[in-house]
Amino acid sequence: MNVIIANKYQNLLENLGIDVIKEMDGEFDVDEIIATFQNFFYQRMILDITAIKNYTDIVNLQKLSISLDMEKVILLLDGTDATTNPTFLSNLVSMGIYNFTKNIDGIQYLYNTPNTYRDVAQFHMLDANFGNASLNQNINMPITQSPQDSMPEFYGTRVIGIKNITKQSGATSLAYMMKNELSKNYSVVAIEVDKNDFNYFKDKSLISTITSEVGTIINKNKDKNVIIIDINNSIVAEGFCSDVLYLIEPSIIKLQKLMTLNRVALQGLKDKKIILNQSLLSKNDIANFEYEARVRVYFNLPPLNERDKNLPELNQLLVKLGFGKQQSSI
Repeated sequence: MNVIIANKYQNLLENLGIDVIKEMDGEFDVDEIIATFQNFFYQRMILDITAIKNYTDIVNLQKLSISLDMEKVILLLDGTDATTNPTFLSNLVSMGIYNFTKNIDGIQYLYNTPNTYRDVAQFHMLDANFGNASLNQNINMPITQSPQDSMPEFYGTRVIGIKNITKQSGATSLAYMMKNELSKNYSVVAIEVDKNDFNYFKDKSLISTITSEVGTIINKNKDKNVIIIDINNSIVAEGFCSDVLYLIEPSIIKLQKLMTLNRVALQGLKDKKIILNQSLLSKNDIANFEYEARVRVYFNLPPLNERDKNLPELNQLLVKLGFGKQQSSI
């Protein structure tokens, strides 16, 4: 069942032809909308942006993005420059609001096929000089570009993301060690998103940021050869990456915990770069893991000492990622 919150476009939304469990008509404070629906079960929310008081103030939409599941929300824009200009659309994407349109056809499309970050990446401005790129006309219809077409370009900078699949599998430490090792031959910056674990390394060159700022940070560092990102749970940060390393610590307890929470967690990793991190598995163990999980392991990385200046196992991974082809010392 679905929710409709309408104001200016009430008549338009009455003809959607979807099952509605609750409807609100009028203009509402954003806090009132949050209080009503934060613990309310619904399939989709169709939200007329004019039903939000002071909807041109992006702070109000940020409150919604923090409090509601925006994957379920389809935002109907009013078609004015205030809500279809490049900056406003970029802000929506930064907050994880991907399902927006300004016509009824777009609502019908997004209802059946919700957007992911890659579908709206072309709206995400990475610097203040970003061109208009006909954004107003682009959101009239559902987005049909391929993921490659919508991925941002980074002027030759390689952006490598690291993401834990089993809990606390060492993404932060690996990002730190990769940054140190690559810095011997490349200009590198390491970023973590939505956490502050980098503080423990006492390294002022490490950057901690939040999802809404990660695009800006990447753009400021586009002169670097390599950007390493500890993704955590940021879908936006993951969308920026040209490569993502998915870390699995293959201990029995961590794998069992993962399977208990999500029995199909590994199915989505087929053909991804899976790293067995902090792993002491033998070749036979790895073969058994691949057979049982129906995935291929990209690299088996043993426990490493973060304080060591020479990490040959990590260098082997970097060579496999292509870095050793340019600098023989790696």
